[in-house]
Amino acid sequence: MAHPDASAYPEPEDFAVKRPNYREKDDGMFEATIEVASFRVSGESATKAGARRAAIYEAKKTYHSYHPSYKVENPYPDTFEDRQGMEWRRVPRRKRDQLGDYIFVDERGDEDYVDIETMLMWDVRPVEVTEQAE
Repeated sequence: MAHPDASAYPEPEDFAVKRPNYREKDDGMFEATIEVASFRVSGESATKAGARRAAIYEAKKTYHSYHPSYKVENPYPDTFEDRQGMEWRRVPRRKRDQLGDYIFVDERGDEDYVDIETMLMWDVRPVEVTEQAE
């Protein structure tokens, strides 16, 4: 008898171990496409590494749609500083539908809100992640 949660969709880790195909778009952004069996995910970002992270995040969200009990982990800490010195804070859960996932202060000193997908597209990375990769 088949497992009740079984589906043909590969697990997110299956996408994480595959090498993406990259394409530089006309606007200077990169698109990473990862294929496993007959399934494909893609992500877009300002860098190849960011595009890969965005594609893997899409794989997790898609897997969640097949398996609602699967918890899509937030790829960012609740508070952090990025490579440009910008401070990011997670928006309280009850306000995320209205505002977005994170709040940051822009160059003019104004608060702004953004969702995780946009952060991945901008290739926002906490300082400690950047330092480990270099």
